[in-house]
Amino acid sequence: MKFGNYLEERKENLPSDYADHCIDYRSFKQFLKTEVYPHSIQLHDNLATDSFAQLVSDRLGELQKCQFDFIQKLDAEVDKVNRFFDLESQRLVTESNTNNSDNGQGELLKSIITLERFVFLNYTGITKILKKNDRHSGLSLSDPYLRRVAQLSFVKADQLTHLKRRVMNRYNSQVADLPPPYPPLMVRSRSNKTAHTALPPVVTGPNQQVLVSLSGPHGTDIVGAVLDSLARHPCRIQDVMISRLYHNVTFGVLVTLQSDSITIFRDLAEAAQKWDATLTYDVPDSQTREPAPPQQQQQHVANYAVPASLEEAPYSERTKYTATLLNQNGLSPDFLSQWTHLLLQHRISVEKLVRLNEPTVQMSCADVKLSVPSDLDMVELQRALFDLSTQCGTDIAFQKDDVYRKNKRLVVFDMDSTLIYQEVIDEIARYAGVVDQVSTITELAMNGEIDFKESLRRRVGLLKGVSVGVLENVRQSLTFTEGAKFLCSSLKKLGFKLAVISGGFMPLALYVKSELGLDYAFANQLEVSSDGLTLTGKTIGPIVDGIRKAELLEVIAQAEGLSLKQVIAVGDGANDLWMLNKASLGIAFNAKPRVQEQAGARINQKSLKYVLTLLGYTEQEMREL
Repeated sequence: MKFGNYLEERKENLPSDYADHCIDYRSFKQFLKTEVYPHSIQLHDNLATDSFAQLVSDRLGELQKCQFDFIQKLDAEVDKVNRFFDLESQRLVTESNTNNSDNGQGELLKSIITLERFVFLNYTGITKILKKNDRHSGLSLSDPYLRRVAQLSFVKADQLTHLKRRVMNRYNSQVADLPPPYPPLMVRSRSNKTAHTALPPVVTGPNQQVLVSLSGPHGTDIVGAVLDSLARHPCRIQDVMISRLYHNVTFGVLVTLQSDSITIFRDLAEAAQKWDATLTYDVPDSQTREPAPPQQQQQHVANYAVPASLEEAPYSERTKYTATLLNQNGLSPDFLSQWTHLLLQHRISVEKLVRLNEPTVQMSCADVKLSVPSDLDMVELQRALFDLSTQCGTDIAFQKDDVYRKNKRLVVFDMDSTLIYQEVIDEIARYAGVVDQVSTITELAMNGEIDFKESLRRRVGLLKGVSVGVLENVRQSLTFTEGAKFLCSSLKKLGFKLAVISGGFMPLALYVKSELGLDYAFANQLEVSSDGLTLTGKTIGPIVDGIRKAELLEVIAQAEGLSLKQVIAVGDGANDLWMLNKASLGIAFNAKPRVQEQAGARINQKSLKYVLTLLGYTEQEMREL
């Protein structure tokens, strides 16, 4: 939400006389836009002029006039805020001296909190408008001006702080069994000032939460500087977060103050100055709004929320998801830009982004933690993700980021064109001299154009009279998919159970099970002649079609005592869709277009090892396996 709208909204919750004495933020914005920006000394390359010196001189001359008007206008607004604060502070002091009732102290405390909100709103507005002026004009007036403001009574708030402490003590002694109406609903007050001009939040006192963050190039020294400062003052650490960009580190600490002394902020400012760091204070807003869709900006009303962690987006009614972005040729800036626009369009917040591939090469795989509105149409989102993935040739796996994400325990694979490169029935048909007819039927089945059982009946029928020995010939020619052996070996080390469920044939499925160290193998059984020498062109027992695959997946999970939330399925054909949708993570591996569109996740890369990236494992962690 833009601050102008935020200010107007919060003014509506203030008493009318308070609202009347708030700064006129919107008129300042308009003044900067029309009077200051056209004369900015931040010059652009495309300016056409015969004399650069004359251009600078002209602009500085105009800036001198409009900056004089700006400062005069701002002085008047600041004076209005300060005078009103002085009058209200004195009124509250007088009221405190004349009203000692239980109810009177509670109401007085509420009035003090209201005045603090008034100060927060206006001080934040003054800071923001000064920063806008710096940006529009090319000058740097905000720091010296804020040093002047820091000497005013509404920023120091000494009288109000002492009054608040006195009233709280009196109120607590009168109603010891009831918690006081404190802390107040807090207004976000973020400052991006350098350390020597950093000012503490106006509201400081017991139970006040403040987010302190220090950013600078000195790594662990930054962490130590913050913690050393906090250690000298009574406060509780609620949460911490650290992020690093090579040498630059940002360390954030959410603290609850246990006294009304502001010396803690002085120590933090001195530490920031010592380490050439930027100090920021942010008072968490317990009224943070869920961002509204653009078409509902005026009407949208949502719940408020305080996040459970500093790494979480501070919005209510959200669900955590993880998106794995994967392209072995590199994640291009164009794709990442389109991806970000898609997130913005659906009001999805990015909470964390982690590179999964090796840092010595172009980024090709990333794990993105997301905060997704609970009312989002997931079908529409999945369609948009599929369209973007197809357009950019980059895989996007979107899954819930819950306890089961990294605690899957069973992986069920299709065999043909998944664990191995070949379609085994095509290989058998090649020896039988009917490969073209069988391949045509196979393609129809894989694309879902004919029923799998019917396709299997037709194909197996073409193998009548073929020697049983052909199965051994086919076995010797099988080639495992790149990464299949590594993936299965790694999963076994991680404690997974593995299965192959194939619409192919048992002798070859058993060979794949043995070579890859799988725990289960299910496939169709070919009938042989009574003398055991040839195939009859029929199968024995239940046909392993798509529905049967899903049933077997569930049977294995039950046998292992696992929830379906702990199951992964990997396949490429239309007959795999049932098991892909039965598992909590269904992966279409280099699959047919229809399968990719209907599966929950897709991998269109050469290697099966990328299944591990969908579980959040980095390439460095893979090397350890």
